Amino acid sequence: MRALQAEGVKTIFGYPGGSIMPVYDALFDYTRGEKKCFDHILVRHEQGATHAAEGYARVSGEVGVALVTSGPGVTNTLTGIADAMLDSTPIVVIAGQVPIGALGTDAFQEVDLVGVSQPISKWSYQIRHAEDVSWAVSRAFYIARTGRPGPVVLDFAKNAQVEEIDYNPQKVNFIRSYVPYPKLDAEAVRQAAELINNAKKPLALVGQGVELGNAQSELKAFLEKADIPAGRTMLGLSALPSNHPLNVGMLGMHGNYAVNLKEQECDVLIAIGMRFSDRVTGNLKTYAKQAKIIHLDIDHSEIDKNVKTDVAVIADCKESLPAITALLNKNNHQEWRDSFKPLDQMEREKVIEPAIHPKEGPLLMGEVVNAVAEQAPDNAVLVTDVGQNQLFATRYFKYHHNRSICTSGGLGTMGYGMPAAIGATFGAPDRTVCCFMGDGGFQMCIEELGTIMEQKAPVKMIVMNNHYLGNVRQWQDMFWMRRKSFTKMMNPNYSMIAQGYGISYQAVTDRKDLTEAVKKMLTTDGPFILECAILEEDNVLPMTPPGMDIDKMMLEI
Repeated sequence: MRALQAEGVKTIFGYPGGSIMPVYDALFDYTRGEKKCFDHILVRHEQGATHAAEGYARVSGEVGVALVTSGPGVTNTLTGIADAMLDSTPIVVIAGQVPIGALGTDAFQEVDLVGVSQPISKWSYQIRHAEDVSWAVSRAFYIARTGRPGPVVLDFAKNAQVEEIDYNPQKVNFIRSYVPYPKLDAEAVRQAAELINNAKKPLALVGQGVELGNAQSELKAFLEKADIPAGRTMLGLSALPSNHPLNVGMLGMHGNYAVNLKEQECDVLIAIGMRFSDRVTGNLKTYAKQAKIIHLDIDHSEIDKNVKTDVAVIADCKESLPAITALLNKNNHQEWRDSFKPLDQMEREKVIEPAIHPKEGPLLMGEVVNAVAEQAPDNAVLVTDVGQNQLFATRYFKYHHNRSICTSGGLGTMGYGMPAAIGATFGAPDRTVCCFMGDGGFQMCIEELGTIMEQKAPVKMIVMNNHYLGNVRQWQDMFWMRRKSFTKMMNPNYSMIAQGYGISYQAVTDRKDLTEAVKKMLTTDGPFILECAILEEDNVLPMTPPGMDIDKMMLEI
């Protein structure tokens, strides 16, 4: 407890069990009375603990903490650990383990956690003796939060939990061979600036690295001085405000039409804190072959991994961006930026207006997201589950402040939304948290309604119910001859479920009621479930079919 306190931990998401009981017994005194320094949030499933820790970390910028028991307790966290690894989210998972004398005996609830978690974490370590606790906890937090953030796993043997020693505080701030912040290469900075100064059609691709590095103001200064239009990855959406004049939309398979086409036309492409995901690049054989590529990233392993780089600037973007900006000429690329507008207008007419302002028929996901975005406070946090709800929500929500989006990008974890939203309410208690879910993802971690009920976590849950696993259904319709194999959903009565948990609820089936229902949701104290009956065959557009060139986007089906 004292080691966690030394790391500034305030909130722990957890679920007790036999092999972590000594820690929970100690925690008892640190959540009440004079010693109180932690809030412990009892989740209903260990996967929920890791996603809640992720949501907490994403909005707060701090390290999220999950505390669980051994065996099935910790194997339930593996999805969240893998999710955090792919999305560079700093969490520390502390799990109980059988005593070291029982290791290898197939003892009750024994599992080789270090072996299982090493490939999906930044560091995984087994604490075998009490004297290792202070050092291991400090090292875990140092690794989780520094450099490119990520998950760390501590496997805590039960004998080490009950041994008694004098507390010896330790602070780890250096690890041999671990260089979280590479030294900035002045020559690389010069080369990058030279390419940008000579560019006629520069384009920036902004990723979550800008948010993780707290470099939002440095990004704006960089873009504005050189007058560079910027697309944003899904996880980087709130790194640049939606209404910024240089924002040209979201990148990727379901991103905005103009920016995806212009990736194939720009002469200099500047990737900032992003990893060239296949969902962004499409077919790598044809991706941006005409452009000089500048890649700014803190992680050397991302350089040339997917896209060959002409200039690599390996450093924290909070350091590299201002260094490049200092060497840039004040520029004007009005003609280049204007060339985006006809494509934007085409998307608006063919896709956006029909999606957010339909004239007839059942409700659409786009109009539901737009209705919430128009009424939500400027500092609202968007949390999504995975599927069509995620793609519509990220496209049509509005981003005005930093750290305003929590979504599962790399792993695409259904069930992420609700527990991540719980974590976000603790990480940013002064902000409205809007969580969009499909009927499939809502049921993946539906047990966390119990956590919401107990904590009175003010999550505004928007369930977009189309009675389908919508994203898979769309692909089946487009690429599998409309053979809807096991994507139709029989759903429960959500009003009765909400009543059972004591959570405010309203259903909307007619668009004339949508605006007022959203207002009621946002102005009701505490949690709220807004169920919206959605057109069964609502489709996310534009779309680049998998494996196709990124500029082969479909505006209609």
